[in-house]
Amino acid sequence: MPQPCEKGIWRPISPGRRFVADMLHFAKQVPSIPVARTMHLAQVARARAVCRERPSWTAVFMKAYGVICRRHAPLRQALIPWPWDHLYEHPLSVCSIVIEREHEGEKLLLATQVRGPEGKSLAGIDEYLQRSKETPIEEVGYYRRALLMSRLPKWVRRFQWWHTLNLSGYKRAKRLGTFGLSSYGRLGAEQIHPLGPLTTLLTFGPISAEGEVVVKIVYDHRVLDGAEVARYLSEMEQILHGEILEELTATANAGLNQTPAASKARETGESKAA
Repeated sequence: MPQPCEKGIWRPISPGRRFVADMLHFAKQVPSIPVARTMHLAQVARARAVCRERPSWTAVFMKAYGVICRRHAPLRQALIPWPWDHLYEHPLSVCSIVIEREHEGEKLLLATQVRGPEGKSLAGIDEYLQRSKETPIEEVGYYRRALLMSRLPKWVRRFQWWHTLNLSGYKRAKRLGTFGLSSYGRLGAEQIHPLGPLTTLLTFGPISAEGEVVVKIVYDHRVLDGAEVARYLSEMEQILHGEILEELTATANAGLNQTPAASKARETGESKAA
């Protein structure tokens, strides 16, 4: 005898899911194309591994990309269609990064911003990201505003998003950033073609034991072309082996100098000199 079909449960859409749905609604309107490069970062991985306070790969890639954005103005530009099509160029890069948080028993994605990551230390970026993961949602302005707006009627939310993205380049950069960053690399997964409403979105996959990783820039083809994006990825790998490697090496050396044995030896030497 067939069993009677039981009815399912009607559930409302939470503010967190509305935020993601609204973002994707406008992200789908961007003619985006991903460009990928396999980077060989064994030396960078070794330098990172010996740091006492090991920087996250998110901070490493965010800062390296921030340096690229500082050097190349097109990465800080956005297409603004009103009152007529034009490009707005922001004076510095602002990274919009997605953070997974738990709110009212639900895991949700919320975005926070790191302004000018190229001018911050890796430790400083990590400290900010850690606060963004641990501070109560109600105490983080970006999270609080996103959830409040997501409780408004759909037509009001969509108008607010449209207004931010299409009327003022300055407000767009202030509220949403100049580029996005999202990665599942630490979970062993790689995003194929992530969507975002900004000019570029940076993502990277898992990093192998040999230091190989696929890094992608998903770009708005109305603002950038694929060839220049490919060159930016090549230059980014050079920066990782240059400025970023130097900072990691300096951090590792500073950590070694602060070991208990080194501190004791230094104190002994100072006592004898006195």
